[in-house]
Amino acid sequence: MREVAVIGIGMTKFGELWTKSLRDIFVEAAMAAIDDAKVDQIGSMYVGSMTPGLFVGQEHIGALMADYLGTPSIPAMRVESACCSGGMAFRAGFFEVASGHTDVVLVGGVEKMNDGADVTYALATAADQEYEVYQGVTFPGLYALIARAHMHAYGTTREQMAAVSVKNHHNGSLNERAQFPREVTVEQVLNATLVADPLTMLECSPVSDGAACAILAPLAIAKKLSMPVIKVIGTGAATDTLALHAREDLTTLKAVKLSAQSAYKMAGVKPTDVSLAEVHDCFSIAEICIVEELGFVEKGKGGPFTEQGHTALDGKIPVNTSGGLKSKGHPVGATGIAQVCEIVEQLRGAAGKRQVKDPKIGIAQNMGGSGASSVVHVFKKE
Repeated sequence: MREVAVIGIGMTKFGELWTKSLRDIFVEAAMAAIDDAKVDQIGSMYVGSMTPGLFVGQEHIGALMADYLGTPSIPAMRVESACCSGGMAFRAGFFEVASGHTDVVLVGGVEKMNDGADVTYALATAADQEYEVYQGVTFPGLYALIARAHMHAYGTTREQMAAVSVKNHHNGSLNERAQFPREVTVEQVLNATLVADPLTMLECSPVSDGAACAILAPLAIAKKLSMPVIKVIGTGAATDTLALHAREDLTTLKAVKLSAQSAYKMAGVKPTDVSLAEVHDCFSIAEICIVEELGFVEKGKGGPFTEQGHTALDGKIPVNTSGGLKSKGHPVGATGIAQVCEIVEQLRGAAGKRQVKDPKIGIAQNMGGSGASSVVHVFKKE
């Protein structure tokens, strides 16, 4: 396979984008990525989007986005894997470039969640309908079950989970594209409206609109450009049971662990080699579980690890420097590409006030449902 690099990135601000349509925000992000890459044409396109048919009544969005981007003849397709649709779109584009079939591929993600749809219903389609949804449980409820199991097994505290939100809101306060760029305290998190015991509103990612795109090309093309070369050195994906009750251990996100192991092996790196990570903190407990599954800390120690500041901007392994899903926002189909944008900015040294000191290797971990699908990408600055 050919070596592949990210040569362009672009994304919209995340939030309630009432005056812009699904196609508007995708084209905005795509044009920003194309301008950043300084390319005059793309050969193929993959668009990650979870459920635009339910959110805005629009399917067939591969062709739609190619049309409105002004590239109607190129192959373009939508990729769906619940909340890791964007990450899976990136993976598909990576393999197309690596295979030698296409030189310049646009990979994007987009979702418009605030236009009037029943968001709870739409998101619940990513859970097991017969065994979970029809019984009345929602995703906050499912992650609350994971949280209670983790608290029982490892002594994880509410304060440790709240520390995830506090840290991510601090990082998000430094990100002009974040939906909620403001600080919160542990007390505010703990005393916020309870959504699903023990998770409060400030431990749950918001309903968001937004889009993000990246341009992939062979390493040979990337080296000709006047910008830092950011290689994609590994990718891994895995799945787990859709329903929580079918898993051996509620506290274990098996798909995350397996996808990370696959990506690390391909990249030839270990968890200790990683400079920073963007992870899928759809709920505070998710980040705690994920840093364990990625190998940054032993199983059961994710809570204290976070509370002690090891995942902060100046910590041992900065996690969610963008603000994560909690502060930056979570337009589900776009999240995986937005993570890539943050890692690329960090490795370029272009992240401004939230810049990590001299990063060399970054990873992006994107997850669907309650961990039934996961994809991990590893990036390296040349």
